Parts: sequence; C-alpha cells; structure tokens
Amino acid sequence: YLIGKKLSQKYRFEEGMKYQQKALEMDPSYPPASFQLAQDLLRLGNTEVGWQLAKDVADEDPYNVVAHNLMTLYDRTKGFSILEGDGIQVRMEDRESRIYGQQVLDLLSEAKQVLCEKYDVEPRAPIIVEIFPQQKDFAIRTFGLPGGDGFLGVCFGRVITANSPASQGENPANWQSVLWHEFCHVVTLEKTKNRMPRWLSEGISVYEERQRNPAWGESMTPLYREMMLGDALTPVSGLSGAFLTPPSPIHLQFAYFESSLVVEFLVEQHGMDAVLNILDDLANGLSIEDAMARHVGTSDRLDSEFAEYARRLANGFGPNADWSRDGVPEKPTPEQLAASVEQNPKRYWALRQLAGVRIAEEKYAEAQALLETLDELGTFTGERGDPMMMLARCYRELDDTPREIETLQRVIGMSSDSLPALRRLVELSTAKQQWDQVANYAEQMNAINPLMADGHTALATAAEQLERPQQTLAALRVLNRMDPIDPAEIDFRLAKVLMNLDDRSAAKHHVLRALEQAPRYREAHRLLLALQLEANSGTDPTPSRVSEADSQPEAGENSAAGPKSDAVADPKLGSEPEQIPEPDSGENADSTSDVGNPQIEAKEVAEELGR
Repeated sequence: YLIGKKLSQKYRFEEGMKYQQKALEMDPSYPPASFQLAQDLLRLGNTEVGWQLAKDVADEDPYNVVAHNLMTLYDRTKGFSILEGDGIQVRMEDRESRIYGQQVLDLLSEAKQVLCEKYDVEPRAPIIVEIFPQQKDFAIRTFGLPGGDGFLGVCFGRVITANSPASQGENPANWQSVLWHEFCHVVTLEKTKNRMPRWLSEGISVYEERQRNPAWGESMTPLYREMMLGDALTPVSGLSGAFLTPPSPIHLQFAYFESSLVVEFLVEQHGMDAVLNILDDLANGLSIEDAMARHVGTSDRLDSEFAEYARRLANGFGPNADWSRDGVPEKPTPEQLAASVEQNPKRYWALRQLAGVRIAEEKYAEAQALLETLDELGTFTGERGDPMMMLARCYRELDDTPREIETLQRVIGMSSDSLPALRRLVELSTAKQQWDQVANYAEQMNAINPLMADGHTALATAAEQLERPQQTLAALRVLNRMDPIDPAEIDFRLAKVLMNLDDRSAAKHHVLRALEQAPRYREAHRLLLALQLEANSGTDPTPSRVSEADSQPEAGENSAAGPKSDAVADPKLGSEPEQIPEPDSGENADSTSDVGNPQIEAKEVAEELGR
C-alpha cells in the first residue's frame, strides 16, 4: 500500500494501482488500499469502478472526509453532459455544454492532432476532460479537499480536470490556452509513462502554448526581468524544487516561465529531436540527469549555458530603459516621482508610477507623454496592469481614436485574456461597421469567457452583416440558451436565418416562439404569413425578399436600434396604433388575447405583401 501511495504521489497512477491491488490480495478488507485504489482509478479514467469503490469506502467509514467529499461531488455531477469525439470525452455542466461544449471538443481534437503528431504519441485509452463551474468541485475532484486556489487545470495523464470561466470571477483566464496547456501534459505524460519531472512537463506545456498562439502562455515582464537578473533564477538542475517549495505565488509563476525558457533554449540549441529523445529515455526509466547528459550535456554545463541565455534575454528587454529603483522611494509622492523622472527621463519605475498619478489627476496629455516614453523604451508587455492599457485610456480621453485602436490591438496581440480591450475594440469597430473586425474580436472574447452574452451578441450581428448564415445561426443559438433580455428578438432572428438556410420547419418553430412572447411583433407576423403562404401554395416565398422586408423598420421606428419585441411598449406598431381595434366594453383590456386582432393583422400584412 505504501509503495503504491508513493508512486501515485509522483503521478505514476498505473503502477500505484497495481500495488494497491497486491495489497488487497493480501487483505481485501484493508480500507486505505481500497480508497487509494479508488483514487487511482478515478485519475486513470476508470470512473465507473473508481466511483463504486469510493462509495464503498464512504459507506464503511462515514468519517473519511475525502471519501465523503468525493461522493457529494459525484451526486452533484451525475447530471453533467457528455460530449465525445476523436477518442476524447468531455464532461461539463449541462448549460455550459450547450453554450460552448462543441468548441471545447473541437479545440481538444485539434490539440490531439497537432501535439500527438509532433511528439509521436498515440494515446492508449480515451482521454477524459472534466470542466467544473464551481472551484470547490474542481478542488475536490482534483485534490480530495476544498482549496487549490490559483489552479486553472490539472492533468493526471489521460484525465484532465479544469475550472470553467464561471468559477473564475470577472477576469477569467483564456479557457482555450488552459485546455491546450493541459492537453500537452496528456501527450508528454503518455510519452514518458508519467516518468518526468514537473518542471519539464510544465515547461513543455507553456512552450507549446506560445507555439500555438504568441499571446498565450507566460512571457517576459518587468518583474520577471528583475527576477532573472537577480537571485531568483533557479539552475536547471534545481528547477523541480522551484515548484515544490516556492517562497511566494509569484515565484511559482516564475518557475513556469523559467521552465518554458529552458525548453525553448533546448529546442534552439539542440533541436526538437533532442527533447523527444530525452522524453523517450525517461519512459525507459533513465533519470532526468542521465537523459539530459546523453542528449544536451551535463548538468553543470546546462546550468551555466542556460543562465547566460536567460541573462541575455532579460537584458534584451527594454535595453535602453533605466531599470534601477534608485531615486524612487518605496512610497513616493508625486513631487518625488516628477523629480526622479526629470533627473532621469528613462527611469522605468518612476515613469510608470508618475503616469498613474497623472491619470488619476485627469491630466491625460501629461500621462500620454510619459507612457509614450515607456513605449519607446520597449517595455510594454500586455500583461494585466501593463501601462499599455493606460496609454489606450489616454488616447480615448483625448479623442485620438486611431491611436487608441492601434494600442488596443497591440494589447490583444500580447495578452490572451484582456476582455476590456476586446470590448472596446468591438464597440469601436461596430461604430465603423467593420464587421470582419467585430467578428474577430467577438471570437476572441468567447475564447476568454463564452458564458457572457457580449461576445455572442457581437458575433451574431457581425455574421448577419457579413452574410455568414452558419456562423449567425451558431451565435444566435447560444444566445437563445443564455436567458436573453429580449428572447422574442433572438427567436425572430433565428427564424430569418433558418429561412435563408431553407429550414422552413425550424424557422416556423422559432417565429411562433417569437409571437408567443410578443404577440404584436409585426415583422414576426410577416414572416409567419410568408411561411404559411408558401405552405399553402407550394411556392418559394423568396427568402431574400422576406429578409429584406423584415429588415425595414416600421414608420416611426428607430432604425438604428434594430428590431425590438417588447409587447408592452409595442414598437412593432410604429405610428399605426389606430389600426388595433379597441376591446369591447366589459372585456379585460390587459388580456393577451386583446392585444390585437390577428385576422385584421394578417389581412394588413397580406395586403402589404401583395403590394
């Protein structure tokens, strides 16, 4: 039991499982072995047997807290949806699955194709990915106990657990980059039979994030530069310890970045084949030291060469800036900061802090000059809190839209999760009717948080304008599942796009839903009548003509606002309320059936269509 437990702590669950089975052969009633076996099976993807064993342990020992937590989680997740394809099984909360589950499966399929080919790996069993809308459920499934704040995902080999954007608050990480990172672990752990140090596994995953998208993964920042040139840089031979005992959360984050630089260094200096050979040797049981020595050199040589490489990278970042903190007190006054900048106009920390002060004082022109100096010094990174977003704000406040757009585009080119920049770009591009740009930015928003309506709304509008019916249909269907403010409008737009795709049955379904929610929705009446006339006559109602007629607002409507379907305000009637008959005396004027006379309404619509 003890041997198996230690193996499992090193992520060697398959070997650990075999030792637990041996322990239970000796004593079938030994609870620790039964429960460890249950956890091993759950992490190997054999969930049916794993959950049953965990239940048996929980029933026998109600004081086993981890077993109790697991069974509570099992009850909560029994209703998860399951999506399958290409040897991958995704388990998600039902609502999230209907919103972006297919995108998850598509991304994982792409990762499997790209990474398995690159690393010459063929998974021996299906890969299971579980995405949790609550952080506590992720922690219990992953660690057995609540906690684990800061973890976005964990890979056990062929099982991935991940936090959904719903569990991450207002500023979620890019879920696509997280899943790409974790799937890379699947590939490298499979290749090495789970026999690899954490630093190498994490380093390859972060490196592959950047290969897939330069805005993903860890990249150089002013703080990382300072750490690399200080005493925080860990020798390659000691990188495992940087993950086990980091002095602070930022040191742990830096360990990910440094590990990815080691992989980058190995690929640049020795080629990708050297990395693949190291992984093969690890799978065959060699230690990391021996495997590295065979293909890239001894530990001492590698430590020395990488330290030089890292210093060169750090010095190449903002090479003309003064990075010293001399002349910048720990809690400086605005006057001290201004004096420090006057004394040395290239002093990074003083420039950055003084720019923040000037923005707080609403002195945007002064802040702009300071921030443009930082830009000229090559110190922008796109990280959260980077001065580049401050510069974009200055341009906005000073009505310099072209330079604001240029700066925001640079932000999203360097950051994978800058929702504020993307929202503003969508707003500006929509105003200019640059629909290709709107669609692009909207898709990037959905890659960060697909559970917000903003991205899907912008994507649906842009796709409509670009005449991309399939993309429009997908975006509108997502919005329809998100409790929209105006569900009748979404159903009507779905009916129109389905009409143009020649799916008359589905179009009629959605137009009836629109009228159920807003009985006086005039455009919906027109579309329903067109569908009915087609059904009666067997002729084509000419979707383009219907779409064109429905896109025209009624007299008096605000054409810029788009079709609204509030049955109370009733903008569908425009300036023609006199056509709706008054209810007979004694009738309930508020009754839905008295909103309008459908026969008169249909007659008017028919006459208009006839004209």
